[in-house]
Parts: sequence; C-alpha cells; structure tokens
Amino acid sequence: MTPADDMTQDDSHRLADSPSTTSLSPTDRYGRPLDGVRILAVEQMQALPYGTQLLSRLGADVVKVEHPKFGESGRSSQPFMTDPQGRQVGATFLRNNLSKRSIGIDIKHPQGRQLLLDLAPRFDVFAENFKAGTLAKLGLDYESVAAVHPQVIYLSVSGFGNTGESPYQSWPAYAGVAESMSGLYSWSTPQNTPPTISPLGALGDTGSSIFAVIGVLAALRQRDTQGIGQHVDISMLDCMVALADVQLQYESMGVVRDPESRGALILTSFKASDGYFMIQVGREHQWERLCQIIGKTEWLTDPRFATRAGWGEHQEDVVRPAVETWAADKTKAEVSALFANAGVAAGPCNWPGEVMQDPHVTAHNMVIEMERTDDVVAPVVTPGNPVKLSRMDEQPDTRVPWLGEHTDAILKQELSLDDATLTTLRNEGIIG
Repeated sequence: MTPADDMTQDDSHRLADSPSTTSLSPTDRYGRPLDGVRILAVEQMQALPYGTQLLSRLGADVVKVEHPKFGESGRSSQPFMTDPQGRQVGATFLRNNLSKRSIGIDIKHPQGRQLLLDLAPRFDVFAENFKAGTLAKLGLDYESVAAVHPQVIYLSVSGFGNTGESPYQSWPAYAGVAESMSGLYSWSTPQNTPPTISPLGALGDTGSSIFAVIGVLAALRQRDTQGIGQHVDISMLDCMVALADVQLQYESMGVVRDPESRGALILTSFKASDGYFMIQVGREHQWERLCQIIGKTEWLTDPRFATRAGWGEHQEDVVRPAVETWAADKTKAEVSALFANAGVAAGPCNWPGEVMQDPHVTAHNMVIEMERTDDVVAPVVTPGNPVKLSRMDEQPDTRVPWLGEHTDAILKQELSLDDATLTTLRNEGIIG
C-alpha cells in the first residue's frame, strides 16, 4: 500500500489502474454499498476503530476525532513505528485505522465541544467508545448530539453499556475484562489452574466491533425507511456472552463442562513431522474414516469405541499414539489434506509467518502491507477485509492518517472556517 498524501479521500481508494470504459470493475459499475455514508468517530484503541475500519472498507467516509497533541491511546501502544514527524504510531493504531481521516480537536474545551456539535449534522453516524458516561459529562452524549441532529445514528461501545442497568457500568474495560467475565476463559481451563488471559488476542474488541457494525447497518436501514435516528448501544460483556453461547446452553441442559474430560468427541491437536494439526471427529462416519486413513480399521469393531464416549475416554492412551505414529513422517499440511479430502475436519496449527504465506490467505487479499515511514524496510502487515461482495472488488486501503492530518481540510470544507480562524483555534490548543 502506497501513501497517498496528495490525493483526495475519493481518489485515494483508486490507487490501482483505472479500468477501461469497456470493462468496468464491479466497484466502478455499482459503487460500494456504503458510499455516501459518513461517520464521525470519537474513538480509541480497538473496540470501535476495528468496526469503523470495516465500514470504511465498505465505502463509508470515516473521520476520526483525536486529541490534537496526544492523539488517541492506540498511537502509544507497542510495538510502534514513527511517522514522518518522528511521532510514535503504535501497532494497535496501525491495524485499525486504514482508510480514515484524522482531525485533531480537544473535545474537553468548550470551543472544541462546539466544533464537534457543529460537525455532527454533516455526518450520518456519531460513534464513540469511551467508558459509559464519559461523553455525557462533556455534553456529547446521545441526547446532546440528537438535539442538533435528530436523525443521527449514535453508536456507543463500552464495557457494560450506556443504557440499561449494570452494577459494572462505571468499570473501565479492555477486551480481557469482557472475555473473562463472560466465562470464555473458564470453559477450557482445568480446575485449580489459572485461566490464560486473552488467548485469542483482543476478541473482546474485534467481536464487539462486529456487533457494532451490525447495529449501525440496522439503524441506517431503519432511518432510511422511517426517517428516524437512534442510539445503538453495545456492551462488550453482552457481546462476549453471545459469542460464548454454548457454555450457557450446555449449563442449562445439565452438561457440566470438565476441561479434564475428553467428552464424547475428538477435538484436539496431534503432532506431525513439522508441527501440529487439529482434528474434529464428532460423528460415527467421521470416526470410520479416521480409522481407515490411519490404518486402524480394527477399531471399528473394538468394544472400547462402540460409542462416542469411548473416543474421548481413550483419546490419550490409544488414539493419540496411533495417530501421531502414523503422522510422524508427514507434514501437518499433508496430514490435514488427507483428512480433509476424506471428509474429516482437520487443519494445520499455523504460526503467524505461515498464515501470511498461506495460499488461501494471500489469494483472498487478507494480508495488507503498509510501507513504513521510519528506517525499517519491512512493511507493517495487517489483515485485509474479510467481507467479500460479488458487486464490489477489492479496494486498496490508504495508509493510516497522521495525527490531525486532515484537520484544516475538514474544518474548511464542512464548517467553512477560514485560515485566520484556524490559526486562532490552533494557537489556543483547541485543534491540531
């Protein structure tokens, strides 16, 4: 991805060669589904920025509001690179803010707050992800924004929600807090063993962001059909409870999860010559195929494996030694292909470097490279857009915005502020 400082926001989405008029791409023919949707995001870290980045990839114009001097907290995360002005740009910021614009406004200053309220009616969505009640204290809550923009879709993402009762509403929350409180860690942790915190990275952030995107799209649809705005309120804990759905259902049906028990299925990893692969066997025909593949057809009449419970009961003492002996001279990719081709769910346990080189991942444009602006040659890599639409081809992302990079352009275009006014606001520290 090449920086496009001298391009407009619309032009910057077209870094590839323009198609001829006789062979228009799907995007040039149909546009993108969110073309024309505008989002003003007072956001930080990942729980909202991941979602607004996805919306921008689908065509929305996202303007990110940051503190004019320090920027949002994701910029100070580690590891980091430096921007052309030598300022730190952290990893969390780098992977969540492609194809956005940045405006620096001190929203705690009365004039900064007023600038934001003046901007709000120019946008379809006003989005924020601060601790519940934070923007209310600043006079920027849903009621305040709706007073100047009745049709606004106001999105809030917080640990425990801004609407409804919660004893935790005043608690700060990162992804791990919501994941932990949802029971996600306890499900696979043996008794008397400390849970592993954040085993999947920031699932609490990315998962909540996806629900936030769904909420925004639903609210936009209702606004288009009924002409009404509304508050979309997303609780990270709610989202994690939803994603960890199986544990609540099983508990209600009398199934007590014992992580030390193998259960009535095989769902684990096995060792191959170059690493590990996973297999899931939960049906009789899958068990039959596993036995055939590894040359253990005698297991099909073995009374120990007469029921599914036996598969799990003898997973470690019988199944594992046989599978790993058979796989010892094969790679994890070879083993996974043999099982998959026979209709048994399997896959290699990949490391990040292997993921980046995986033929599926690269073919689906899921590895996005951003050139660094410091003295490091290797680009920053971040995942691409997982939403594939038949009437929208893959669009090149633009690099993340530098802090306050678009402040003057946005304030001039949206509010018709002149240079003298901008200079005064900047000298007073209200904008950056």
